[in-house]
Amino acid sequence: MTDADLAIRPSTPADTPALEALYAAAFPDEDLVPQMRALLDEPSGVISLVAEQGGVVAGHVAFTQCRVEGLDTPAALLGPLCAAPDRQGRGVGSALVKAGFERLRADGVTTVLVLGDPAYYGRFGFAAGHDIAAPYDLLPEYAAGWQAVSLDPATPLPQGRLEVPPVWRVEALWLP
Repeated sequence: MTDADLAIRPSTPADTPALEALYAAAFPDEDLVPQMRALLDEPSGVISLVAEQGGVVAGHVAFTQCRVEGLDTPAALLGPLCAAPDRQGRGVGSALVKAGFERLRADGVTTVLVLGDPAYYGRFGFAAGHDIAAPYDLLPEYAAGWQAVSLDPATPLPQGRLEVPPVWRVEALWLP
C-alpha cells in the first residue's frame, strides 16, 4: 500500500470503535479516548477527519471551533491528532492537518491554535510567542507548546484569551 492510497474524509459514528483502538495504540500512556469521544458527540463546531487506507482507519484529527474573547471572527483548536503506530512518520498526520486547514479556510477560519510539540507543529507554520492566551494558565514549560498560525498571511493573529466550548473546559486537559 502506498501513501497515495490515503483518503481523508469526515469521520462517521461507524468509525468510533476504530478510533478508540487507534488512540489506545498511538498513545498507550495517555488516555485520549474520552476526549475524542466527547468531540465526536458534539452536535456542531467540530471538524473530525479520518485518514483511511485500504478501508482501514490510519489516522484522525479534530478541529474545534472557538473564538478569541471580544472578537466575532472564529478560531479553531487543533486536537487531538494521531496516526496508527505503523503509519507514523509517513505523512498521515500532515495530510490530516492540511485537509483540516482547507476546510477551516472554507469556513472563514483564519486562526488555529494547538498545544503540542513545536518541532512537529512548526512544519505547518505554528509558532509560540503570539498574544492569544490559553483558556487556562499553562505551566511555564508548556509556553513553547502553545502555538498559533494564521491561515491567511494577510490576517494577523488576534489578541485575547481563547474561549472554548464546554468540551474543552476541563482544566485537567491543559495540565501535565
